[in-house]
Amino acid sequence: MKSSSPATEKRDGRATIADVARVAGVSKATVSRFLNHRDTRLTPAIAARVEKAVNALAYLPSPMAQALKRGRSRLIGLVVADITNPFSVAVLRGAEKAAQQAGYLVMLFNLGNASGREREGIEALASYQVEGFILNTLGADAAAAGEVARHGKPAVLVDRKHGGMQADFVSLDNTDAVRQAVTHLLGNGWRELLYVTEPVAGVSSRVERAAAFRTVIHEQAKGVGGQVLEVAGGDDAALDDALRELKRRGGRRLVGVLASNALVTLRVAAAVARLGWNFGRELGFVGFDDTEWAPLVGPGLTTIEQPTDDIGRVATNCLIERLQGRDFPPRQILLSGRLVTRASSAPAAA
Repeated sequence: MKSSSPATEKRDGRATIADVARVAGVSKATVSRFLNHRDTRLTPAIAARVEKAVNALAYLPSPMAQALKRGRSRLIGLVVADITNPFSVAVLRGAEKAAQQAGYLVMLFNLGNASGREREGIEALASYQVEGFILNTLGADAAAAGEVARHGKPAVLVDRKHGGMQADFVSLDNTDAVRQAVTHLLGNGWRELLYVTEPVAGVSSRVERAAAFRTVIHEQAKGVGGQVLEVAGGDDAALDDALRELKRRGGRRLVGVLASNALVTLRVAAAVARLGWNFGRELGFVGFDDTEWAPLVGPGLTTIEQPTDDIGRVATNCLIERLQGRDFPPRQILLSGRLVTRASSAPAAA
């Protein structure tokens, strides 16, 4: 049986610098000089041997090892509460584009909506020597602020504030966005409203939107009603019952729903289908987050489009300014949403 040569043998796993040195018949220091473009200190014959071994083993230098040698990783750690939320994905895209333009890469840690993992996510990313953090978390883990402080690296908060953490904050202007949505529904004749949200406690963006909804309803004249409904995941029966109660409470008034995000919008759409209702007829509707599928549900869903790309970009730029040594007091940057009108909220008379 013919044996393969050391330079072409199949190897399990990733080749190391020691493997390259063994195949080339040189020291690891010699391989390191070659990989760090200091081959002028090597003879042409030795450089050729090392290059041949690198190619034969398909060796790829560890980016982390190279970064540590330079003293900079050029990595930004991004912690998100739930990667299945379209908002988080869209913010990630904006952050990645801005980071790439500045010569950085983004590393992602998904909490899966487990608030107790915030500290774990920060610690995991710190082990990869990220230079700073962008945090789109639930903001409920009190230990997270201490973990960021322990590593001494700057952080920027996105969408949700974090108690005890003094950091730049970038978000949608929630109060203005809710006011746009409610004013639009009321102006089109939907007079009894229900704001449907995931559980509010401890999540600043949910608190702000629910409070803004109550404020706008309170400002209205008689003949307008509104309530807030918090629905836990999977509790479809409670949502169905709440929509039936909305109809009963509205009486002759036309009823509408404002959904707090895309995930809630999907749950409301499923409930409307179960009840045999139609958006824009039995129920007026506006939802946060303008997803690709929003125009395809029913007659088309009216939405509040969040400037997700800008949120990710601005958050990244804030962090890079900190990494460059610029020292500001913590900043709060609120960006405006945009009402995208479709048939689900059309004037009731139509």
